[in-house]
Amino acid sequence: MFEYLESLSPSETENIKKVIQSLFRQTCILQTKCDPVTLIQRDNPRYAVCGRHREFISDYLQVLGCELVHDPQERLFRIQGEGVPSERMSLTATQLVVLMKLIYHDKIMGEGLQATVTNLAEIREYGRNTNLITRKLTRQEWQEALSLMKNHQMIELPGAVSSLEDDTPIYIYSTVNIYCASSSVSELVRKYQMEEEESDGTEEDLYQDVPE
Repeated sequence: MFEYLESLSPSETENIKKVIQSLFRQTCILQTKCDPVTLIQRDNPRYAVCGRHREFISDYLQVLGCELVHDPQERLFRIQGEGVPSERMSLTATQLVVLMKLIYHDKIMGEGLQATVTNLAEIREYGRNTNLITRKLTRQEWQEALSLMKNHQMIELPGAVSSLEDDTPIYIYSTVNIYCASSSVSELVRKYQMEEEESDGTEEDLYQDVPE
């Protein structure tokens, strides 16, 4: 394994290290990333690195109890398995992820991939219409949920979470579907409507519903 790294240039070795770190930090690497300023899709160089050194990275991750998965349809690499660090998130954050999935689905069915952009005002409207969010969320709750979604490549934000306005565009990646169960959107909405009614401040595991 070390012999393979020694056969590469120092810069390529560093690229591999950054890819592995990214996989553990955000669980997936997308082929294209949305520019946070222009919302235009651009090639992600780390995806190319992962493709070039897929066998080595896969072997390395296997030692750590993880599996490298390539999803050609979603155009991403991601990790799964017992060695993947789980992350806890509140019920409110989980419900916001479900709302993002619902918004993404509606926009794909309506206007297609070029329209997968939302904003805080629209998220609130969906929350009211579905009864998933029936109260005014605190700034901390919004920041927690949006930061988590950005970190795990579900959304792209133009700037800091704290500076978002109601009409600031938020780009939704198709990867939002990875972090929800494979059941239909309507089933997810019903599930979390019930949990909202019975909420006792419990937290959800971010990866418990990820399809294997």
